[in-house]
Amino acid sequence: MNTSPFTPRGLDAHAVTISRVADNQWHAVENDLVVGRGHASRRLDGRTFVSIDTWRGDVFDQLAAAMLTDQPLYTVVDENDRDVMAGWERAGLTTSRREYEFVVPTDQPATPAPSGVVITAADEEPLRLLDKAIRAEVEAGAGWQTMPAEVLPWQGGTRPLDPSKYTVAIRDGRYVGLVRVATRTRRPRIGLVAVLAAEQHHGIGRALLTHVLRGLHDSGFEAVTAEVDESNKPALALFESLGAQRTGTTLELVSRPEEV
Repeated sequence: MNTSPFTPRGLDAHAVTISRVADNQWHAVENDLVVGRGHASRRLDGRTFVSIDTWRGDVFDQLAAAMLTDQPLYTVVDENDRDVMAGWERAGLTTSRREYEFVVPTDQPATPAPSGVVITAADEEPLRLLDKAIRAEVEAGAGWQTMPAEVLPWQGGTRPLDPSKYTVAIRDGRYVGLVRVATRTRRPRIGLVAVLAAEQHHGIGRALLTHVLRGLHDSGFEAVTAEVDESNKPALALFESLGAQRTGTTLELVSRPEEV
């Protein structure tokens, strides 16, 4: 366990001690009371995300200083949470991406699929081929920073896929587009809408999305949630054309080791 003291000013002030109580956890202790906690978690894409829980700015600063390393660290913050934003900015973190949160009504008129395209449930093996192809296109193009946080770079090997979460578009026997939906939440969540580059700008994404929304509406859901990177103009235009209402903005911040 590593500890470091911080003594605030004032005759009646108690020393704050920062202790690393586990590989990924820190405690700030003052007068035998825990007054702040820090946590780090390494995601499958290799990035480490950090968070701090305290109501005091001085404790936040001490925890951040203890947690930051010579490697880039990331955190996710609600743009309206000014206090937390200010704390991470004092620690030297800067915005690396901005993601808009939407609520999308499910009562949508169905958009016919383009000629020759069929929309249906997914099977695992052709879904896996489409998943790899889309990932390769994103990696070679816009980059993973524009993708939803849960969409991780390809790690090799066999990544688990649950076909029941996907609806796909098929042309000439080949999967060309997909929508993934998570339903184990208060509102279903659109996790990903993606179409192969060669098949884009023909209405496949819209047909897929309205098909899924209509199905959720028939199942009793009035709305779903979705997140879209601010740089993804086509996706923003698609969701806004469906009457999506922006409900919040999430920022992903990153530490630059040379600035820490």
